[in-house]
Amino acid sequence: MSLISAVVRISAGMSIGVVFYTASSAFSETRIFKTEHYEVAIDRLLDNLDHPWGMAFLPDNSILVTERSGNLLLIPTEGERRNVSGIPKVWDEGQGGLLDVAVHPNFFTNQLVYLSFSQPARDGRTAGTALIMGELDLSTSPKLRDTRVIFSQNKKTDSSRHFGSRIVIAPDNSLFLTIGDRGQSNRAQDPFDHAGSVVRLSLDGSVPRDNPFLSGSKALREIWSIGHRNPQGAFWNPSTDSLWTVSHGAKGGDEVNRIGAGKNYGWPIISFGENYWGTKIGEGTHKEGMEQPTYYWDPSIAPSGSVYYEGNTFPKWRENIFVGALKFELIVRLELRNNKVINEERLFKNNFGRIRDVRSGPGEYLYFLTDENPGQLYRIRPN
Repeated sequence: MSLISAVVRISAGMSIGVVFYTASSAFSETRIFKTEHYEVAIDRLLDNLDHPWGMAFLPDNSILVTERSGNLLLIPTEGERRNVSGIPKVWDEGQGGLLDVAVHPNFFTNQLVYLSFSQPARDGRTAGTALIMGELDLSTSPKLRDTRVIFSQNKKTDSSRHFGSRIVIAPDNSLFLTIGDRGQSNRAQDPFDHAGSVVRLSLDGSVPRDNPFLSGSKALREIWSIGHRNPQGAFWNPSTDSLWTVSHGAKGGDEVNRIGAGKNYGWPIISFGENYWGTKIGEGTHKEGMEQPTYYWDPSIAPSGSVYYEGNTFPKWRENIFVGALKFELIVRLELRNNKVINEERLFKNNFGRIRDVRSGPGEYLYFLTDENPGQLYRIRPN
């Protein structure tokens, strides 16, 4: 199936978010929902996806979508989806596989994209989160060329859980990658272990000179923060000029965190959740030297991809956070005031399945992926 419909926004003689997606007779679903501020239409744009995980928009508004099994799809504004060749082998086990995708800020000139994935070790039995960059050839048979691994998690294990991993490119052209604790919680407190950390790199994979542990004596040089359980959502918040993450808790204790350089976010020493079998986690909810979440959920919603909305299409949603939820099959809208959550709205519960990723895209609409096989790509627009 191909994408459908169009939006054209013109400002000062420049086309902004211009996108025409070709119609298809297979297109069969637009549904209307009332929310606290808007009546919205949700269009199903694409189906028959194999556990889609991440998406990114190219300058021409084509869409890149990852499938956890190891496929990268190019969805052009006209024509059918195409598989991109040249993707590295992934460790498609449990929560692992091909994960997030991001586009270089200068894609117009260098055609570079980034992919995070669970990288198999040479023994084929263990894996860890890794990041590659490559040049996207947009010919009739699209291909990722000249790929190279610019980050590879140390201490790979046979665990198939908690890889992270979201990619966020900041305005200063640094790149953040979130990494889960790999299901081995104590690793998140080891500053010389990538598990349970956020790392910060330059766009070429080198370590920025203003990283907090640049000397390497107190932590790995690329580490930005530690003490994370499984951050599967991340976004840049321009109002705080900082990275924010959304992380799975255990039984309760899902967290939204404002990430600071060199900070420790506590897992598994502090948490607002408990173990799945009902026992206490660590030492409680607070400890000196460890950060408190900006917001948390108990019971858990199993949060996934997230976005900070800056568009004008939904002005009452500006500077709100949208978070996909796997467990309750919904999207959460978090309203901020002075960077504190003052209201939560739960949208579309049990209507679309497990929500894996949420992004802002062409037309300043919201787009989301469902974590199913078959999975779908949807668009949220004003009705």
